[in-house]
Amino acid sequence: MCGIVGYIGKYAAAPVILEGLSKLEYRGYDSAGMAVYDGERIQIKKSVGRLKVLEELTHGGATMPGMVGIGHTRWATHGAPSDVNSHPHYNTEETIAVVHNGIIENYLPLKEKLVSKGYEFASDTDTEVLAHLIDYYYKGNPLEAITKVMHRVQGSYALGILFADHPDQVFAVRKDSPLIVGQNEDGCFIASDVPAILKYTRKVYFIENQEVVRLRADHMHFYTVDEEEITKEAVTIEWDVNAAEKGGYEHFMLKEMYEQPKTVTDTLMPRIKDDDIVIEELGMSDEDIKTVKKIFIVACGSAYHTGMTGKYIIEGIARIPVEVDVASEFRYRNPILEEGTMVVVISQSGETADTLAALRESQKLGHKVLGIVNVVGSSIAREADNVMYTWAGPEIAVATTKAYSAQLIALYLLAMKFGKVRGSLGGAEFCHMLEDLKKLPAQIEMLLSNKQRIQRFANRYVGAKDVFFIGRGIDYAISMEGSLKLKEISYIHSEAYAAGELKHGTISLIEEGTLVAAVATQDALFKKALSNMVEVKARGAFVLAVTNEGNTDIEKAADYVIYIPRTNPYFTNSLAIIPLQLFGYYVAVGKGCDVDKPRNLAKSVTVE
Repeated sequence: MCGIVGYIGKYAAAPVILEGLSKLEYRGYDSAGMAVYDGERIQIKKSVGRLKVLEELTHGGATMPGMVGIGHTRWATHGAPSDVNSHPHYNTEETIAVVHNGIIENYLPLKEKLVSKGYEFASDTDTEVLAHLIDYYYKGNPLEAITKVMHRVQGSYALGILFADHPDQVFAVRKDSPLIVGQNEDGCFIASDVPAILKYTRKVYFIENQEVVRLRADHMHFYTVDEEEITKEAVTIEWDVNAAEKGGYEHFMLKEMYEQPKTVTDTLMPRIKDDDIVIEELGMSDEDIKTVKKIFIVACGSAYHTGMTGKYIIEGIARIPVEVDVASEFRYRNPILEEGTMVVVISQSGETADTLAALRESQKLGHKVLGIVNVVGSSIAREADNVMYTWAGPEIAVATTKAYSAQLIALYLLAMKFGKVRGSLGGAEFCHMLEDLKKLPAQIEMLLSNKQRIQRFANRYVGAKDVFFIGRGIDYAISMEGSLKLKEISYIHSEAYAAGELKHGTISLIEEGTLVAAVATQDALFKKALSNMVEVKARGAFVLAVTNEGNTDIEKAADYVIYIPRTNPYFTNSLAIIPLQLFGYYVAVGKGCDVDKPRNLAKSVTVE
C-alpha cells in the first residue's frame, strides 16, 4: 500500500527518488520522506501530507545531496499520520535508516525486548522496531544483521535499508509485500512497483519471499535468508511508459475508463481462435475441465464483485456450483475444499495480501489455483499454478475501471469454455455468444460517448447524503460495483441491496428525494425489477434506472433512464457498469474530490 523507491548510482539520489515516488502516489499515502547519505551522514527529511510537501521541503531534492538514498510514502497502520511516524526511521545513532511496507505482527514483544536493552523509541510505528532491531544485531556485517532480523520478525515487509558504515550499498528485503529492483548503466533501483522506475529502466528483477538484495552503483547480488547467494533472471517490461501518464485527461480514472474498449479487446481477442475459445494458460485438458465439481472464486473489493458476476455466469452456462468468498474471510474460516474443487483468485495488482494468503491456503490443502491478474510477475502470478492475465496495462487510479472490465471478460471466457467442453452450452448458442462478446468493445465506446448526459444528471446529486443501488441476479452484482464506485471516490454513503431484500428492512431507509439506482438488464427478472422501483418511488425515492434498449415500460416506474445496447444477458455487466462508473466519477468531480487518490484508500492492499 505504501510506496518505496531507492537509488544508488552516478546521479543525485533525491530527485530520482522524488520522481519515483510521484509514480506511486496512486498506491495511497498520508506522508512521505527520504533518507540520503550526503558523504558524512544519513540525512532524513519527512513530512505529513502529499508528496509536494516533501518536494517543497527539500527544494526538489536539492537540499539533500548524495548519490545513494531511499524514499517512502506511508499509509498509516501503526501510529497516526505525523512527521515523527513518517518513514524513514533511524536507529539511535542515526547510522541506519529503514523504510518499510507491511505490518510486523510481533512488534510489541520485540519492542519490549529492545526497551529492556536500553533502546528508546520516538514513534508509534512497528517500523522503528526494525531500525533498532537491525542496530541490535549489527556487528559490521549488514547482511548478517538483516538476516537475523528476518528470522525473528513475523508479518509482512518490504524494506529498503541504508548503513552509514557502508555508503556504497543499499539493501532491499521482501516477505509478502511487493518489491522489485532494476538496473541501468547509471545505477540500481528499488521500488514497490514498476511505474516508479520505468523512466530509467525496463530491466527488473522480482524479489521473492525471504530474499535480500545488496545493490551497488554498478551491480547487485541476491541472497536467501540464510545468506546463500543466488542468481535471478531479469524480466523486461514491455508496456509503454506513456500508459502510466494521463495523456491529456483530467484524471487517470477518466483516461482508464476510456481505455476500456481497448482493454476488453486486448483481453478477449487473443483467446478467440478459429471461432473457438482457446485459453492455453489455463493448463487444463478437456478431461480436466470435465472433472471439476465445484469452483471457489476468492477476491477482494471490485474483484470480488466480478467474482459475484462469475458465479451467475459459470453456474448458468457451465452448470458448475460456484462459491464466492471475500478473501479475508476465506483464509480464516477453515474452508472445505473437496476433491474436484477448482480455486480461482482474482486481483488487479496480484499483490492483494488476503487474496495471496487464500491462494497459499488452497495450495496447502492440495488444490491447484488459477490466478486472474493484471500485473505480470506479481506475487499471485508467480505463485498460482496457472495464470490468466487481463491485458489492461497499468491502472493508476485507485478506483478500478478497466481492470474490472478485463476481469469480467476473463470470467466470460472461462464460463463459455467450460460450458462448451462439458456439453451444457450448445454449438449454435456458443457461436451467438461469441459474436456478442466481439461487439462489446464498440458498445462500450458508444456508452462512453454519451458522457455529457450522465454528467448533467450527476451534477444534480453532488449534495446527496445517501444513495441506494438495487438489482436481482447479475444486476445485483452490477449494483455492488456501482455503489462501490460512488462511495469510494465521492465519499457519499452508498449501499447495494438485492432488490428482493427491500421489504426485509432496507426500505425503511427510503425517504423523500432519496436516489435509488435500479439496474434491470435481466429480461427474465424485468417485471420483478419494475415492482421494486414502484415500491421505492411510492415512498419518495427518485429512481435512476439502467436497462436494455427497448425496455421502454421502465419509464413508467423510473424518473430517469439510461439505456444500454442489447447483448447476451450474461454479458450485461460489461455495459451497465459504464454509466455507473461515469456517474460516480462526475459526482466526485462535482464535489471537488481527489478522484484518483481518494482519502484513506490505496491501490494495492498489501496488508490485512
